[in-house]
Amino acid sequence: MSAPRIEKLPDAPPSAQAIELASSVLRLGGVLALPTESVYGLCTRADLPAGLARVIALTDRPADLPFTWVIGKPSDLQRFPQVSRMVERVVAKYWPGPLTLELPGVPKGLEAIQSDGWTRVRLPAHQGTRGILAAQEFPLVLASTTSKGSASFVSAEAVLEGVRGPLELVFDGGPARLPEEASVLRLGKGRFELLRPGLFTIEQLRKVAGLRIALVCTGNTCRSPMAEGLARALLEKALQTDDIAEFGFEVRSMGVAASVGDSASRHAVSVLREAGIEFSGHRARAVQSENLARFERIYCMTRSHRAALLSTLPPQRQLSVELLDPEGRDVPDPIGGSLDDYRHTAVAIERALKKRLEEWL
Repeated sequence: MSAPRIEKLPDAPPSAQAIELASSVLRLGGVLALPTESVYGLCTRADLPAGLARVIALTDRPADLPFTWVIGKPSDLQRFPQVSRMVERVVAKYWPGPLTLELPGVPKGLEAIQSDGWTRVRLPAHQGTRGILAAQEFPLVLASTTSKGSASFVSAEAVLEGVRGPLELVFDGGPARLPEEASVLRLGKGRFELLRPGLFTIEQLRKVAGLRIALVCTGNTCRSPMAEGLARALLEKALQTDDIAEFGFEVRSMGVAASVGDSASRHAVSVLREAGIEFSGHRARAVQSENLARFERIYCMTRSHRAALLSTLPPQRQLSVELLDPEGRDVPDPIGGSLDDYRHTAVAIERALKKRLEEWL
């Protein structure tokens, strides 16, 4: 058995020679070892089943354990049929890094590694490995988990000792800086689940994926309560959940001149009930500028509400305050009007919320 070729691969942009060495092995469906910021993995082409089978044999990993597609640049993520705003927020915060996402959809060329219509993907932080990945014309996987689920490949030496057969090439990046498997998060409609714990907790990931949304009117008894109830209902339907907090979302309404503790107006409650939303327990909240900093989106019903709110906020918070209607129209005030007036206002609110939903999800 011939010894594998071992080449140094520092955490820096790779040389042209390193890229060509890797390409010469991968092009033919061979298997090589690459470092990441967490653990080492065995790399092969995702579109060649023979290479995938060889990785399974080399690592003794369960055949039904999903492979992870490793990418060299964030734009590769757009090969999925659809990428949600939640995913974009998570990767903006945690990529490149030790986080694997399991997403709905199967990019072309990755049919062999999908599992029930879901595909795992990761952008590692190690610059040398990332440069090699980015230079390839075919999709690649990186696998390190053994049959016991342990992160055994924490160095090039561990790879050589742990594999069950010969490798063509081993890139040595030194001991793993974060010797722990990447977290695996399944994120899609109806699913926000940490499949494998790692450096990131599910609470951290939820906070980044979701949004804290504030809805503002005058007394917090008519328009903003209807907006709160309708926004939650729309999010629940779109996310296929009965608890938007599981996805990191929070929706709160408040008023710039609210009498704290007032009930929602009778007609507002009736209109929401017609939509299957129970809101009779609502109590008015007043805007408190010192508490608004935790909201990423602040929407006002009218220009006058926005002006009143901006007058109380420090300048650095003003850009986050918008009208609810993306087209800049005021939401009509139904106060003192008939049930039909409230229905008309609810229609305007829901129309605006559906447009905003595209920005949130």
